[in-house]
Amino acid sequence: MKMAPTSKEADRKATLDVGAWLFNVSTSVGIIMVNKQLMAAYGFSFATTLTGLHFAMTTFMTLALRCMGYIQPSHLPPFDLAKFAIFANFSIVGMNVSLMWNSVGFYQIVKLSIIPVACIFEIFFDNVRYSRSTKFSILVVLLGVGICTINDVSVNGKGFIAAAIAVWSTALQQYYVHYLQKKYSLSSFDLLGHTAPVQAVTLIVAGPFVDYWLTERRVDLYDYSIPSILFITLSCLIAVGTNLSQFICIGRFTAVSFQVLGHMKTILVLFLGFFLFGKEGLNIQVVIGMFLAVFGMIWYGNASTKPGGKEKRHFPAPGTKVQKVLANGLEDEELVSKV
Repeated sequence: MKMAPTSKEADRKATLDVGAWLFNVSTSVGIIMVNKQLMAAYGFSFATTLTGLHFAMTTFMTLALRCMGYIQPSHLPPFDLAKFAIFANFSIVGMNVSLMWNSVGFYQIVKLSIIPVACIFEIFFDNVRYSRSTKFSILVVLLGVGICTINDVSVNGKGFIAAAIAVWSTALQQYYVHYLQKKYSLSSFDLLGHTAPVQAVTLIVAGPFVDYWLTERRVDLYDYSIPSILFITLSCLIAVGTNLSQFICIGRFTAVSFQVLGHMKTILVLFLGFFLFGKEGLNIQVVIGMFLAVFGMIWYGNASTKPGGKEKRHFPAPGTKVQKVLANGLEDEELVSKV
């Protein structure tokens, strides 16, 4: 009789997990398609400023939800908020600079490198242990996505530094989302309500300077038109869902699972890119890579949810073993005295 509620709760959790993941995938793929059109067709190459506008729109959404009572007052220490903003902003700028200074092939390696770094954080900070099957499934995902996306690979000194900053800051930011939600019992809406305004202000202020440094073009001199403004607005609206779904997913899955499942977005972007923008890039190498990546993701989902697939190691508190030995010794002495 007691197993039924547990089974229902597990089914409900699985349904919510799938819904959160689909929400993230659909919004992420959608914003990539919109931004690609915005940058390719209308020449809006100010990625950092655009991200600042994304967080400004997200801030307005959180304020509206707060007024309607969906976001309750919560506490997040300024020091933790500042650390998160630094990690998140370095991640955004680092990824943009890495793409600018490195080849597309090396940029894909950079994105793949986030998974092992996120694993390192979980192992050292959360005492997580991965089974052999879970480790191999992650390798298969990395191999499949790599085969799909990596063509030419070239890197230079400053490009490598930018890539390293991007990888570590992105992994830290995604780990910190999960950490803050657990530590301060914050919902995804609550955490986004704290972080979005800070990121909006910092990126809108710094964005034009960063974009000018990268592109030698000024955002205020861009030739704005009605279609480009509509695409910018659409990008900002979709970004609200992307930002929210990222926090929801990391809160439910942890950073490593989010990264592994997130590479499904890469596969979908490739597929939609071939379908919408031409199929000349679709070849046997890409098809094999897609199959490997999808197989690895299914394997990871199965392996990581099995007992021992991915679990925290619980170490005894200092002195616990000594106390047990002393307790056993006292019990033995009591038995001897009774005899």
